Order: sequence, then C-alpha cells, then structure tokens
Amino acid sequence: MSEISATPVTLKCKICGGDIVNDYLIGSCVCAHCGNKWALEDLIPDYSQYSNIISNINKANDTIGSNPTTVSLEQARILFKNAVEESDGKVGVIASDLSRIGKEGLQRIDQLKTYMKGKGFFEKKNYKGALKEFKKIPGFKDTEELSEQCRVNIEKEKKKRIPLAVIVGLILPAVLVIILKEVAGFPLPAVIPIFLAASAGVGFLVYRGGVPAVIIEVLSVLCAVPLLIFLILAYGFHLDVVPAAIIAVGLPVALVILFGVLAERKS
Repeated sequence: MSEISATPVTLKCKICGGDIVNDYLIGSCVCAHCGNKWALEDLIPDYSQYSNIISNINKANDTIGSNPTTVSLEQARILFKNAVEESDGKVGVIASDLSRIGKEGLQRIDQLKTYMKGKGFFEKKNYKGALKEFKKIPGFKDTEELSEQCRVNIEKEKKKRIPLAVIVGLILPAVLVIILKEVAGFPLPAVIPIFLAASAGVGFLVYRGGVPAVIIEVLSVLCAVPLLIFLILAYGFHLDVVPAAIIAVGLPVALVILFGVLAERKS
C-alpha cells in the first residue's frame, strides 16, 4: 500500500524563498524552485512535538502493509484515530495537515475493508455481492476491472439459468392451473392463457436470480413430485381429483417419514 503523505504548505526555502514541498512522514522537504533539501527540524523549531503523531501514522502504514488483513486494518485504524485526535488538539498548519493525513488514512482503511469484502465475494463467485461492494469504491485499486468481470460473469450465469428457468417456470403455473380447473371450475380455454402468463413470469424471475428465484425453486422442488403423481393418477388412470390429490401429497410425505424412521433405526 502506498503511504499517505502531506501536500505542500506555506514554508519558504532559506536560499531562494521558494515554496517548500514537504513530507512529514519522513521528516524532510525540498524546495520546489531551487531543489535544495531541508530537514523539517531546521525549518520548524517545535517540530518535535509532532513526532508521536507522525510515528503513529507511519506505524499505521506499516501495519497495513501490502497485504492487509482484517486484524491489521483494525490496528491501523486505532493508530490513525490517535493521530487525528492528537493533531486536532494542536493549532497550526502542520497540525492541520497531519490531521488531514490521519483522516485520509481512516478513509483508506474503510475503502480497503470494502475492497476486501468485495474480493471475498468475487473469489466465492458471488458476483452480485462483489459488484455491490466495488460500486461503493469506484476507481479504487482495480475495482473498475473487477466490476466489469463481475458484470460479464453475471450475464454468463444468467444464460446458464435459462434451461432451469424454463423447467421451473412450468411447475408452479401447472399447479395453479390444476387448482383453477379442478377446484374453481375454470374452463380449459380460460386457464391456458393464465398458465402461459404465469409460466413466463415465473421463468423470468428464476432467470434473474436472487431471493425470489430461490423461493420459487424451493417451492417447485416441493411441488414437482406431488404434481407428477397427481397428473399420472388423475389424467393417466382417471382417478377422481380429491383421492388423486390426497395420494399425490400423502405418498411423498409418507416416504419421507418412512426413510427417516429407517435411518433412525439404522443409526
């Protein structure tokens, strides 16, 4: 991680009177006009009173390092915060600049935490979660490149979901149509457009993904076997609707209970 350094302040070169460009963190400065280098102690008599602040900022930068962790970021946060609080207790240009440096350090820690969270999502292939985090810190590190990769992968995942969306999009609408036709007495010509519209809507939600898609997929799995049994009994063997529905729902439940009891006895 590149260290945060100070910007120029209104210090003047002893040789030519030019503006001094200084770096508090290394305690040196250079004239922007003639290039002469100076130690800040030579230009600021009370510079030593800022040594603890500068030490905290340098320690924070070193703690973060090039490969920060959650622990190192929290340690650096404490150091930056102490530097800001001590700087704000003093007056003058140097104190103001050191306070700003500390606040920039705190801001960078927040950015790094967000970046690390996004990278964690990215590595786990949760591209939507990663993209959401990267959008919070545009232009930070390689977030623009990673954001684009997330968008590409999200589109690829959507395309892979098309077959699933088609299959799942038939199950719940089929259950709805059966209920409307057999229970509510809707005529077949009326339920066909309802089925098509519901199938398109459910398929689209599954295609988009997210929480609604998960809920639909779970419900579809739960309904798939009873629906298949009902269709076979009611339309294949022409069993009455009520007995067919009871068997279609009761048989899978009974099998689950049976397997559970057998597994318990075996264990």
